[in-house]
Amino acid sequence: MTKRMVIMLILVGVLFGGIFGFQAFKARMTKKFLAAQKMSAETVSAMNAGVQTWQAQLEAVGSLRAFRGADIAPEVTGIVSRIHFKSGQDVKSGALLVELNADTDIAKLKSFQAVAELARQTYERDKQQFKNQSISQATLDSDTANLKSAEAQVAEQQALTEKKLIRAPFAGRLGIRAIDLGEYLNAGTKIVTLQALNPIYDDFYLPQKSISQIAIGQKVSVKADAFPGRTFEGEVTAISPKVDLNTRNVAIRARISNPESLLLPGMFAITDIKVGGSKQYVTLPQTAITYNPYGNTVFLVETHGTGPDGKLVLVAQEKFVKTGETRGDQVAILDGVKPGDTVVTSGQIKLHSGTPVVINNTIQPTNEAAPNVKDE
Repeated sequence: MTKRMVIMLILVGVLFGGIFGFQAFKARMTKKFLAAQKMSAETVSAMNAGVQTWQAQLEAVGSLRAFRGADIAPEVTGIVSRIHFKSGQDVKSGALLVELNADTDIAKLKSFQAVAELARQTYERDKQQFKNQSISQATLDSDTANLKSAEAQVAEQQALTEKKLIRAPFAGRLGIRAIDLGEYLNAGTKIVTLQALNPIYDDFYLPQKSISQIAIGQKVSVKADAFPGRTFEGEVTAISPKVDLNTRNVAIRARISNPESLLLPGMFAITDIKVGGSKQYVTLPQTAITYNPYGNTVFLVETHGTGPDGKLVLVAQEKFVKTGETRGDQVAILDGVKPGDTVVTSGQIKLHSGTPVVINNTIQPTNEAAPNVKDE
């Protein structure tokens, strides 16, 4: 073996010895580092990112309006003689609600009916005499005019008498009675409100950019805070042909099925309008997102080897994400998180990239697409 070969073998031995020695030193230092870091690991809650199917929709706040609604009032003056309804009662179309004293009107009606009957008899008698050429055409024409005038007076008085009987113009639910027996009412005095509740209208506004997504017959759903967990279905029935110059919004009306008459006029309601097809998104609780002016971020939990006790060491790594629409407690992640990634959902305020973490999911933030308000 030459001297040169001996030198080469020595150099190779030194090289491999240095590599193995460095690896052993690195392993010892890593164990010491991980052992030290374990003592200061931060406790967080976390979850695996999953995929959900979301129906594309628009959301608006609407106001409910009766399908038919009116404040019932008399056309004529009079004293209330009878009341035929109770507050909150459901009535049919044409139901008698209130009678005003009509004694004088009925007496006049009978007088006019008597005059009309006499005029009719005179006309019939003169018509027979005219056939016998006993009277002139002028006399018969005068009898005809008298009969028509008398009948017109009867009809007028009959209509006036009928106005003393106040009826429901349509079927619906009555409100609270605003009059009492014996009260004198002027024309136009409110007696009671009448509202037809099924179906019910939902009036809401959408920005002009959304008009291309709305059409007559489009399905909508309505939620009211008075009935948590309940959804009422309906469809768009009218779209205003004019955009408001001040807000650049357009008025839209939907007809909502309300068979139990739970929804009432004047309520506000959250209106969801289904548009387009459904899409799949990676979704996270909104608490998992840290919103910053320079971009939104999340913390992913990654595995960095094992500790001295043989357990996996978990480390948080900050990552930028692109967020989409929100729905309840959830937010859609368009980029930055893959299905199955472990994401910190709470406790990230004390984290930075490389911080060791311990996962404790005893308490998890809410993660509902349609959360209900709970009093606790």
